[in-house]
Amino acid sequence: MPDLRFPSIDGLRAFEAAARLGTFEKAAEELAVTASAVGKRIATVEELLGTPLFQRGPRLSLTPAGKEYLTHVRAALGLLAAAPQHRRHARRVQRLRVSTPPTFARQILVPELPAFTEAHPRVELEVVLSIPFLDDGGSDADVQVRHGDAAAVGGTVLMHDVVLPVAAPSLLARLPRLRTPADLAHAPLLRTPLEPWAPWFAAAGLPWPEPDEGPRLLDLGLTLEAALGGQGVALARPSLARAWLENGALIPLFDVQVMPAHQYYVAPHAASGAAPQFAQWLQRACERIAREAVAVVAARRAPGA
Repeated sequence: MPDLRFPSIDGLRAFEAAARLGTFEKAAEELAVTASAVGKRIATVEELLGTPLFQRGPRLSLTPAGKEYLTHVRAALGLLAAAPQHRRHARRVQRLRVSTPPTFARQILVPELPAFTEAHPRVELEVVLSIPFLDDGGSDADVQVRHGDAAAVGGTVLMHDVVLPVAAPSLLARLPRLRTPADLAHAPLLRTPLEPWAPWFAAAGLPWPEPDEGPRLLDLGLTLEAALGGQGVALARPSLARAWLENGALIPLFDVQVMPAHQYYVAPHAASGAAPQFAQWLQRACERIAREAVAVVAARRAPGA
């Protein structure tokens, strides 16, 4: 737009204040400058427009061009004032963008956020979701929660989860009683590459291959939802299924527990500012959740299963 010339913001503010208050002196007092500076700023705007905006006298009065221009200036300044970035108090807020897998966000992070907000009221969180298998690690988030091999990238494990089979009461009512792990041969098993069955089979003494029948779900949350619907037995983390284990919507089946193939971890982040505060808080919260979830499993395991 080579034919457009814009006045300075200072010039527009001086013009609006003088028009509203009636004198350069009052405008200068509001803007914390001299009356001479106000006059010079307005003169610069008038020169750019090629027309006077005020009729000078004991009290300023707008010219017809000034009245018309004032309408546009107030609208423009109003739009700029509405932007939160321009407010002084907003600049004191530390904004923190956190990226996390969907199930972790829903079952772990979001329920705990009020505690972080209360402890860190000047940190403004923005939570965005990453997608397993599609996340290439190129997020612009300040803190990234990932699911995978923490040691490979120097990340910090948030909690040392375990996995064990769980099922809905509606499914258990339709199946022969599951007394031992071998009885799973008569049960539909839910599949997800994020939580393979083979390590658990080995720990339970079952020489079985990875299941190859039924839907393959690429999300831990979807796998839990399928288990809640009675579609099959899921290999689940108590930390993610804690609420459903507590209310009996899911039942832990056996004492055999194994470490999952991958853990949730925080990727390396800035060493100062809000990022380390958030990471430390999240690790403490996750460790507590993991302990509580294991205790729930011990109290809720299906009798005789």
